[in-house]
Amino acid sequence: MATVSEQLRLAREQQQLDVYQVAEITKIKTDHIRALESGTYDIFPAQVYIRGFTRTYATMLKLDVPRLIADLDAELSRDERFRDHPPLTNTPRSPLDFVMLQLSRMNWKIALGLLAGVVILLVVISAVRNRSASTADPLKDLGPGVYRPKPEKSSETLPLPPAPAKR
Repeated sequence: MATVSEQLRLAREQQQLDVYQVAEITKIKTDHIRALESGTYDIFPAQVYIRGFTRTYATMLKLDVPRLIADLDAELSRDERFRDHPPLTNTPRSPLDFVMLQLSRMNWKIALGLLAGVVILLVVISAVRNRSASTADPLKDLGPGVYRPKPEKSSETLPLPPAPAKR
């Protein structure tokens, strides 16, 4: 059975394409195409580049992409360097990481809709409470020096200041 690199090279040659034409179509550097065709994966910084470039290259050549990627995974698992995925960070996870992960999974349209509904409900409840509380006289508990109720039989005008003394 041919390796992934041989399958890619043979398919390219059967379609009578050179490396430069493939690079032009796929937007993959010629160095990377040559590395994929020779099976030299050391120039790639991570497995994700190898898989992505192989997928793009195989799609362009109209090969069976899932089978080719499965073959590539089998080849990479034999290599010490690509056997285990390296950890993204060396720090242990904290509760904040868990909370942030859950927030990133949240459907924000639904959450904002619920939040807006709760805010509207609180505003309505507050308005109803204030309205029922405003029927009572707010100044009834003030002493006589601060507030004097208006006499029952008085006009609605303000009292006039005392007239200045004549000289």
